[in-house]
Amino acid sequence: MDWDKLRIFHAVADVGSLTHAGDTLHLSQSAVSRQIRALEEMLNTTLFHRHARGLILTEQGELLFDATQAMMKRVEAATARIRDSEEEVFGELKVTTTHGFGVLWLAPRLAKLYEKFPDLKIDLMLEERVLDLPMREADVAIRMKEPSQADLIRKRLMSIRMRLYATPEYLADRGEPKTPADLASHRLICQNPRSAQVTAGLNLVQQLLTFDIQSMLTVNNYFGVLQAVLSNLGIGVLPDYIIEDFPSVVRVLPDVESVEVPVFLAYPEELRQSKRVSAFRDFVQEEIIAHRKSRKAMGAD
Repeated sequence: MDWDKLRIFHAVADVGSLTHAGDTLHLSQSAVSRQIRALEEMLNTTLFHRHARGLILTEQGELLFDATQAMMKRVEAATARIRDSEEEVFGELKVTTTHGFGVLWLAPRLAKLYEKFPDLKIDLMLEERVLDLPMREADVAIRMKEPSQADLIRKRLMSIRMRLYATPEYLADRGEPKTPADLASHRLICQNPRSAQVTAGLNLVQQLLTFDIQSMLTVNNYFGVLQAVLSNLGIGVLPDYIIEDFPSVVRVLPDVESVEVPVFLAYPEELRQSKRVSAFRDFVQEEIIAHRKSRKAMGAD
């Protein structure tokens, strides 16, 4: 099958317009239209429904688009591997991690990475779902469990626990709970039990709810939980890595915590020689070491 026709079909299907696809491909609308008609004749099928607002894929068009999308991803992966043979660290690096870890721990530290490698372009994708690294949905992942996908290089970075935190102002106003049962007279701030989160965090929240807590605020990410805690709204269930960057919150009920949650960094085997991946991996490892030293100095463990 003619690759050029498939490439043009993919562009049209992606934007739903002959004109916009032509602009992207630097072709006239009539040239794009001719290629699509030729491809439909070759396949003896209709790939698009035409209407006044643009183009919609037919069932057969959807099948072909799925195939061309997989092909494009493989071409992009091959292109990236070729570029990764360069000696200098530059270009785009797609990094995926959870909303909480990405917003509260990783993003505030990226300035140091950019200082060292100003030509690096980080595409930070905050997702609770696990992206497919071999299919190049992302280059590097930092996840709260060991990856199960094959052909991945993985490294355990650290362990975290979910703990209870509040501000001194809130505790001075409402009193500090001495036992878990005392939480019944406080407002608990946590992730909604129905939202995507690490199992350890969910189990801790469900355990706390057995103490007949009357007032609650649920948020669908830890950044929202933290902001509510900083606003003196109650006692929050948060990952322990926040304590270093937010010293204005203090731990409540030191004996109450989740089980350990392992944090892994992973990337595809094919990116083993990637300069960008190596630079990011080394940066994260250095920051983890500094984080551990800081926690030890603060007595946070």
